[in-house]
Amino acid sequence: MRCEKVMEKLEELSPLMYASEWDNVGLQTGRQDKEVRRIYIALDATDEVVEEAVKKEADMLLTHHPMIFKPVKKITGEHFIGRRLIKLIQHDICYYAMHTNFDVMGMADAAADEIGLKNRKVLETTFEDEISKEGFGRIGRLPKVMTLWECAQLVKNEFGIAHVKVFGDLEADLETAAILPGSGKSMIRAAIDGGADVMITGDIDHHDGIDAKAQGLFIIDAGHFGLEQIFVPYMKEYLNRECKDIEVIAPEQEPPFVVI
Repeated sequence: MRCEKVMEKLEELSPLMYASEWDNVGLQTGRQDKEVRRIYIALDATDEVVEEAVKKEADMLLTHHPMIFKPVKKITGEHFIGRRLIKLIQHDICYYAMHTNFDVMGMADAAADEIGLKNRKVLETTFEDEISKEGFGRIGRLPKVMTLWECAQLVKNEFGIAHVKVFGDLEADLETAAILPGSGKSMIRAAIDGGADVMITGDIDHHDGIDAKAQGLFIIDAGHFGLEQIFVPYMKEYLNRECKDIEVIAPEQEPPFVVI
């Protein structure tokens, strides 16, 4: 299957129109007429991921976070991004990123499914027409009334996370939750206004956590990686179904840090 046909399948799932204006999604390097027989999926296009894609003789690298965010004025081996781009181009590997378009059309509902969120709605609307509202995150009812401690355990178990950071009373009962994979501090107000008892997200700092708690919103910070790692198995399943002639390599993701 040619790269352009794979792109069509990816954009059927997560159309580019749903990406934020500041984002950089889609094909970042490579030829649209490239024949793709093997795709390597990862959360980030790190040095190790690019090296593995080369070793596995992948024809396409697919990641959630784009490697290129800011304009690139030079592509040289002296810069870490330049080295990755050079290696991808040298080995004729197409590189495609699906970031905020997937956050809106894919990630939000997938994360809500993991914790069994019911009667869910969009947390922050970014697109609306006569048919639907779409946007970042979801808010809805938990599968049952549970304590904050039980909810934290649910998140750990369903996402396979060793540790979470919690702001709030662990014995308090919860009925409604907001979930936003990635960095969620900008959505705290939306979660409060939506009536959530708890917000499950990542990248919450000290002040945002204690301020949210003071306003009646508990926080479970499962980490940016912790929630968004579901991108890899999600896309593997999708590509296996939609591109049956392509081999999909989707190794288990390892956190880019250790907690000591």
